[in-house]
This record gives sequence, C-alpha cells and structure tokens, in this order.
Amino acid sequence: MAAGSMLLISGPSGCGKSTICDRLLTDARVVYSVSATTRAARPGEVDGVDYHFLSKEQFRAHIEAGEFIEHAEVHGNMYGTLRAPMEAAIAAGKVYLVEIDVQGALQLKALDVPGIYVFIAPPDFETLRERLTGRGTETPEVLERRLQKAEDELRERDKYDHVVINDDLEGAVSKIQALAGLA
Repeated sequence: MAAGSMLLISGPSGCGKSTICDRLLTDARVVYSVSATTRAARPGEVDGVDYHFLSKEQFRAHIEAGEFIEHAEVHGNMYGTLRAPMEAAIAAGKVYLVEIDVQGALQLKALDVPGIYVFIAPPDFETLRERLTGRGTETPEVLERRLQKAEDELRERDKYDHVVINDDLEGAVSKIQALAGLA
C-alpha cells in the first residue's frame, strides 16, 4: 500500500476550515487528527472523538516522552497533536487531516514535518467580517479581537505550500482534494 500523507488545513476564524474538513472527511481515505487538551470537556464532547482530554500531568508526560508533533498553551490550557495516530494513518496509506491554528501550522512547518500545508483564505476581509458577524456568537469586543487576529494570520499565508480561497465551497474542496491526491 502506498504511504499516506499529512494534510494540514489552517486559516483565520470564519474562513470555512471546519466546513471544508467535514467535506473532506466523507472520504474513507481521510483520517481526522484528534487533538489532545488539558481543558475540561464541554457538554456533549466525547473523549477520543472531540479531543483527547488529559490532565496537565498527563500532558506534560506526553511532552517529556516526545509524543507530540506540536503543542502550545492557549488561554491557560494546553493543546497538542499526538505523533502515533498520524504515523499509523500515514503508514496505512491514509491522508491524515490536521485542522490547526496558524501558530501550530507554522511550528510544524519550521520543524520540517512533511505534509501538504494549505491555508484557507476568505475571498476578502469584508466577507470574513460578514461571516463572523453572521454567526452571532461573539460580543463586539471578541469579534474585533478575532478580526485583528485574522489580519495577522492572513499575513502568514505565504509561508504555506498552497493558498485556497474559499469563495466557492465545492470549488475549494475540489482543489484541496486534488492537492491531497484524493481527486
């Protein structure tokens, strides 16, 4: 069986990453990366499905054992991508889908972790603003912080192997499928 690959998807909040990943996951050749975290599970979240929920001590033990490809602390909680599930999926010829923030993506890129690095971009900043506002889930202050972060993240897009503009969902998914050898 041919070796698989890591397909890394990132981009600013509101660019459509999760929707694109959901579409990619309808293909049995794609395996989703379940991140580990020290934050508490939210209602309805399932350990091993939504996240691998770990204590800080367990998380630190994984770090010390070199079991994370990358990890970071965000808002007082730790998040990371475990190495073993990725290696198993790739060895089985699967595409290992990693949906990650720009900071984590650039960390992996700097470590020369092999894969296909795809930045999902909105058609323009005003469309991104409309998408985030349309969610109706954030206060105006949080919305402005997300938009400021998005501006910073958009400046990092040239560090990726590919930039896919999500102006048409089906077209964006098709482009990514082609990049990952799934077309």
